[in-house]
Amino acid sequence: MKLYTLFFAVILSVSSVLAQKTESFGEKIKLDGAIEGASFLKQIDGKDSLLVKISAPIVNVCQKKGCWMNVDLGEGKQMMVRFKDYGFFVPKDADGKIAVMDGVAFREVLSVDMLRHYAEDAGKTKEEIEKITEPETRLSFEASGVLIYKK
Repeated sequence: MKLYTLFFAVILSVSSVLAQKTESFGEKIKLDGAIEGASFLKQIDGKDSLLVKISAPIVNVCQKKGCWMNVDLGEGKQMMVRFKDYGFFVPKDADGKIAVMDGVAFREVLSVDMLRHYAEDAGKTKEEIEKITEPETRLSFEASGVLIYKK
C-alpha cells in the first residue's frame, strides 16, 4: 500500500510540474495521444492530408507576430505550422521547446512570393531571401490547438 501511495504521489508531482510549464494556445487539447515525427511521416506517406495530433520540437517561430512556426519531424524534415483561422499566435521565443499540435497536416505548393514572405518573417537576410527562386512543395499543418512546454 505504501508503494502504491508513493507511486501515486510521484505521478501527481510530475504531472503538476509539467502542467505548470505548459502553455496552451487555441482550442484546449491534452498532451496524451500525440505521435512523434517519425510515426507521422509514415502515416502521411502517400496521403494528401491527415487529421492528427503531433509532438515535435520547435525549430523557429515567426518573429513578427508568432503567427507560424516550423517544427522538426526528424529524418531531416521540417513542417510549417499555422494556426486555424489566424485565431491565435505562439510566443516568438518558443524555439527549442516542444509543441503538441492537434489539427490537419497537408501537402501544399508555396509560391516564391510566399516563401520570401516567410523568410522575411523569420528574420532572414536580404541575400538569403533573394536566393529563393523556385516554388516549393512541402508538408504544412493547420493547428486548432497547441501546447508548448520545455523538455
